[in-house]
Amino acid sequence: MKVTCLQENLARGLQTAGRAVSTRGSLPILGNVLLRTENGRLKLTATNLEVGINVWVPAKVDDDGAITVPAKLFTDFVNSLPPGPAELSLNVRTKTVHLRSGPYEANFKGMDAEEFPIIPVAPDKPTTKMAKSTLRRMINEVAFVATTDDSRPVLTGVLTTFDGDKLTMAAADPYRLSVRTGSLLTRVESKLEVIIPARSLQEVWRIIDDTDDAVDVFVTPNGSQVIFHTEEADLVSRVIEGQFPNYRQVIPSGKAATRIVAHREELLQATRLASLFARDSANMLRFQVDPNAQPPLIISATAAEVGDNTARVDATVDGQNTTIAFNSRFISDALGSLTAPEVALELGGPLAPGVVKIVGDDSYLHVVMPLRIPA
Repeated sequence: MKVTCLQENLARGLQTAGRAVSTRGSLPILGNVLLRTENGRLKLTATNLEVGINVWVPAKVDDDGAITVPAKLFTDFVNSLPPGPAELSLNVRTKTVHLRSGPYEANFKGMDAEEFPIIPVAPDKPTTKMAKSTLRRMINEVAFVATTDDSRPVLTGVLTTFDGDKLTMAAADPYRLSVRTGSLLTRVESKLEVIIPARSLQEVWRIIDDTDDAVDVFVTPNGSQVIFHTEEADLVSRVIEGQFPNYRQVIPSGKAATRIVAHREELLQATRLASLFARDSANMLRFQVDPNAQPPLIISATAAEVGDNTARVDATVDGQNTTIAFNSRFISDALGSLTAPEVALELGGPLAPGVVKIVGDDSYLHVVMPLRIPA
């Protein structure tokens, strides 16, 4: 193998692929990155057996070849080099990669490429396509809700449903639920439903840019893996086995007793300020709603030994007076994940779930359970 590429391109590729490098040390080779020439480019591959990432780096390929090298050492060295051409050459007999860039050079002891786990290749025909910007927005608004508690594996994932020209993502933990529907660029032939680890989707969010270019999405025939593919990179993720709870049962039905419409940024700012005091009182925020008051919404938090905070929020309120309490982090997370200018908070009473919606957009909702206010 003999390859020349720009340091800045190689560093960027290693940064992306490196997110899949295993840090647990169960198999030594999982701490390596695979370097392989492919169709006139340098392909970088890393995996932790749950997620695999391939990145293609523009390069001048003089000789084909493949080898794995220690990911952290190789990445740290490349990142420390000045911009400019970097030349990689492989000594097959000693399994050593020689890197030279200007006055700097180094040798990296590698391991055979054949020992590296096989990462599935994206098929020629994708299951569907969608805009990168749509996928990023959906992931940002849903994936953060998934639990990190491995005792309930299905809740560490996002239920992802492909149906016709629509994609629906849903994530839940015991206290909240996010659901978002978006458009596909190509229809799926038949309905598909898979549970994708939230961590995998968050890596997809980091890999793709916020443009309207397409990303190819593949679900393997046996439904065990999903692949997100672009011209520059792809991510392969395992799919979580199991039955996702019927989340529709927790979505309140019928008209809300109280509906608040407010500017999202103002509501988020008030929530974040109050949360500074809520930290010392079980993260409890009180929402006091009175349609006849001005302003009609007061958000407050009280910590007996620290102090208290009150924020008055301009809003439009329809319905009944009510007082309800929420976990401050849950409300901040939901509002912070959105970009819409206006949101609606629908309430059914002090002990009923609250529902956050986007004004003028029925493709999103977030359900959050209330906290019981002490007598």
